[in-house]
Amino acid sequence: MAPNYDYSNASSTPLNNAGSSPYGSGDPYYNESTGYISPAKPPQRKNNWLKIGVPVFIVVVIAAVVGGVLGSRSHDNKSAAASGAQASPTGAAAASQAVSIKQALGVLPTATDSMYLLPIYPSTTNQAAFTTPTFVANSNNADLGWPADPFQPANPAPTSVRPDRPRLIAPAYKWQALPQLIANDPYLKFWNDTNFNNATQFKGQPPVPYVMDGSNGILDPARDIKRRIKAFGYAWRMSNNTMWVDRTYQELQNAVSDSWGPDNDTKWNPAHFLDTAELTAAYALAYDWFYDVWQPNQKQFILNAMLTYGINPGLDALVNNTNFWGWWADDITGNWNCVCNSGLTMGALAILGDDTSGAAERVLNWTIPNAMENCAFGVSSDGTWVETPGYWYFGTTAHAEMSASLESATGSDYGLLTVNPNFGLTGLFHMYVTGPGSLFCWGDQGPNRFSTTANAMLYYGDKFNHPEYVLWQRDQFDASSDPWSMFYYNPAVTGAFWDGLPLDHLFDNSTTAWAAMRSSWTDEDALFVGVKAGTLTGHQTHNDLDCGDFVLDALGTRWAGETGESNYLAEGYFSSDDQSSERWLYYNQRTEGQNAIVVNGQNQLVTALPTVQFQTSNTSQGSSTVFDAPSNSTAFFIADLTSAYGNVTSYQRGIRMLNGRKQVLVQDDINAQGTVMWRMHTNATVTINTGGTSATLQIGNDQLTMQILSPTSGAQFTKGPIARLPTDPPLPAGQSDLDDGPVTVVMISLPAGQYSLQVLFNPQWPGMSSSDFVTPPSVPLGSWTLDSHN
Repeated sequence: MAPNYDYSNASSTPLNNAGSSPYGSGDPYYNESTGYISPAKPPQRKNNWLKIGVPVFIVVVIAAVVGGVLGSRSHDNKSAAASGAQASPTGAAAASQAVSIKQALGVLPTATDSMYLLPIYPSTTNQAAFTTPTFVANSNNADLGWPADPFQPANPAPTSVRPDRPRLIAPAYKWQALPQLIANDPYLKFWNDTNFNNATQFKGQPPVPYVMDGSNGILDPARDIKRRIKAFGYAWRMSNNTMWVDRTYQELQNAVSDSWGPDNDTKWNPAHFLDTAELTAAYALAYDWFYDVWQPNQKQFILNAMLTYGINPGLDALVNNTNFWGWWADDITGNWNCVCNSGLTMGALAILGDDTSGAAERVLNWTIPNAMENCAFGVSSDGTWVETPGYWYFGTTAHAEMSASLESATGSDYGLLTVNPNFGLTGLFHMYVTGPGSLFCWGDQGPNRFSTTANAMLYYGDKFNHPEYVLWQRDQFDASSDPWSMFYYNPAVTGAFWDGLPLDHLFDNSTTAWAAMRSSWTDEDALFVGVKAGTLTGHQTHNDLDCGDFVLDALGTRWAGETGESNYLAEGYFSSDDQSSERWLYYNQRTEGQNAIVVNGQNQLVTALPTVQFQTSNTSQGSSTVFDAPSNSTAFFIADLTSAYGNVTSYQRGIRMLNGRKQVLVQDDINAQGTVMWRMHTNATVTINTGGTSATLQIGNDQLTMQILSPTSGAQFTKGPIARLPTDPPLPAGQSDLDDGPVTVVMISLPAGQYSLQVLFNPQWPGMSSSDFVTPPSVPLGSWTLDSHN
């Protein structure tokens, strides 16, 4: 990448790749008018980890969680549903009404938007449907929810398993109850159909090939096999069609064949133990869900594969501290610990009683306490996942699978759900970190999701008595993409997740401090701002140098977005989070790659200890999907970022909503001894006025204007493509930054000095005239209050 650009003449372009998807007409992540949902990147590695499309019906959490700078989506008109308030019955009548409402309304969202696949809700005032989230008691309606599990051991023990099969997550009593529940619940019916469609798609494809992706191993093939086994297993148990048995065994044979990886006990790549764990989980599900139809030699084949390539290498790591990336270590509280312990636990539970070596019993003595000490603390005190929002998916999927498997197989989770008293808040984190323009996905996003979804929300909602989690996730596009939704979902749920849910929330843990503010939960065009501070270490080396980073959505578009991760295989990318780490040489991880202030062209300090303030009018939406915030409704976030810079005397960044949540003010009060550069990344086409004091951003037919309010002289907008600063140190030999495509950087450059740099964002809302916008007074951040800008 060239070290210098002439920013004054730079131009920007909309999203690339318009035309047709190279992955076929069924690619749900491709928009023919705008291209892919994030800037295209060149192939990074032999096994392409780019967020690419997949065949229709096979829904993978890719589109909704990418952290790249995101562009326009098409706008679908909301459709009207029945209106009119109804009385609120109780008891058996309430249960009956809940079933009737579900059947009458069907799957609540009318569609998903074409770009981000987030749900589009109907315009309605149906108070009977959209009420406070709750789980309706069964009363006398046996069809409302799951029957009680007949397996209720008085003294559960990890090695004492239920007498019937399956053991893992979906015991026989759930399979038996499922057809009737499907008949009464439109979500279960939709998910059931999708699961069968997924299985059919997979069945027509050849077995997953072996592809070694450098130091990142065979994680993609492992997760692909796992999602296939889940799909085949679901189709088999719901249909009793033996073609699913045969196709499953073909997949299992392939992944231990002589041509699939090394011909020794490292076939499942224990050096990158995530791969091993995911394959162990896949074989565990196959062994358990098909247990009654496997021939003795087939059972032995699957059991031997799990022991040889999965459980025994896992025991070696746990007992002998073999250097398998140290996933069991006390400081590994992220997804690695969860995935590895979960896969081994599922494998052990599946073969208990059949394993004569004793390895299954031994490994459970290690995985359960280790996960309780580490995996369970991947959630911080405020519910935020300590790595990144993207890695939340991997960690919670594995944590839920491990907990649910222990519960179903042995009758207890042994404290895995409760040892961290704040774990139940993580569903709230996921809801707030999702804006109408996708996630506020800071830091690394992670590899392809494959068998990973947000369906742990359904499980946590039930276990922690948070029906709003269940109501949220059942409307998301990825809920249908794997069978876990069928068994985690509590069909007794009723109401609307947004009823009474505040629009704003501060997540105040010092490691992960951030806030979300929005104008609506159900309007795809809503205004949304996510902003973060937090420390720059303690995130499993998946973080960026990004104190003060923010994203902004409005009009169905992400105007200020994230550039995402760099190449995972780049030299030194995961070396450390020390100040001198090679990780901080790559643009997307540097401070200049964030929507943040850069002082003197230098990175932020990893020793930063920001402090934050937050105030909100505590506005809640209510039951209707149609909501207009009151004129005095507001929220603001202020972070003292002085400690993040070595060349400032003082620095605070404040972001607030204005004018009934129709405008946004970003204010930086800074006293710097070096040059100050304000930076923001966008996919919009940017036009700057003659004086440089305002800029118009356009994506599709939508516009947003930016205006410099202060300082009134000497501050001008400039623009340019992503480019390393001329003063940046060189990349490691032979390495290069990724080309992030047609992303424009909007900048303001000032000499050293003291400033209150104020930028006003005005989305051009339909029907809103120029006189309807406000110009806020200039108020020092130290004097901000809820009504200081009225």
